[in-house]
Amino acid sequence: MIGASGVFDAGWTPTDHDQLNLLREQSWGAYVSPGSIDAILAEHVWEHLTLEQGKSAAAICYRYLKPGGYIRVAVPDGLHPDAAYREYIKVDGEGGGEFGGHKVVFTYRDLAGVFESAGFTAQLLEYHDEAGTLHATEWDPAEGMIHRSARFDPRGAISIVLDARK
Repeated sequence: MIGASGVFDAGWTPTDHDQLNLLREQSWGAYVSPGSIDAILAEHVWEHLTLEQGKSAAAICYRYLKPGGYIRVAVPDGLHPDAAYREYIKVDGEGGGEFGGHKVVFTYRDLAGVFESAGFTAQLLEYHDEAGTLHATEWDPAEGMIHRSARFDPRGAISIVLDARK
């Protein structure tokens, strides 16, 4: 689990920036070999990267996943229908937290494009479209629990949730 910040579920190995730098392949090599990981989980991490950094990070994840492996990613939803939420998550907005703020506000198309550019096949699990309509499919939390999701967050659908498969 990338960017765990002390919150993780059983069966996942938590990492934070000081342990595993998402953008430095040498950092990965200290822990794992290319093609050796079954699954990666990143909840509200990618929005703290620039778009180019996000593409680079996706490419590194692709190299370290096994064939058939996946990364489950969740980011704040830039098409959420609540204007106050969109204001909160904006670039360098209040919702950016301690990690230097948000550098990108993603739509479902943007996020899928980041992972597809690295060679992944993207499957959207939860997202709002341009009309503000929520689209959600069933997904198994055992394959990567996303706490800030329509299914598990009492505030409702606040994240784009995507599986990217190698």
